[in-house]
Amino acid sequence: MRIRSVWAPVLGILSAAAVHFAPAQAQRASLAMLDHFESGNWQLRMRGGSGDVETICLDSGRKLIQLKHPTDSCSSVIVDDTQTEVTVHYTCPGRGYGQTHIRRESSRLAQIDSQGIADSLPFNFEAEARRVGECQD
Repeated sequence: MRIRSVWAPVLGILSAAAVHFAPAQAQRASLAMLDHFESGNWQLRMRGGSGDVETICLDSGRKLIQLKHPTDSCSSVIVDDTQTEVTVHYTCPGRGYGQTHIRRESSRLAQIDSQGIADSLPFNFEAEARRVGECQD
């Protein structure tokens, strides 16, 4: 019985440490899914009535979050972050805000849904993003 009372505090400390450190080991980098997209020229095909097509040079999948605020310094909040989908809400002081949902189908194909305000005007679009080649210098 004495052995049990000596080891009880040690086992309690070890159990608490395991609970505390286990989640840290299981965590991955925030928005890591976006890092799996290949860099290069990407074609954005707008869905809906317009059917517009735009080509952008993408060096990081993270740029897909702020397509309507590409050069703005914005703060962001991650709403959802899984291995295949992310949703990010961002705010650009004096320029607007947006919320973008990206679903990765492969390293060369994604579905994007974004809405918000840019330059005092609302935007709302759905697009398919597809890698189409290397960026031109």
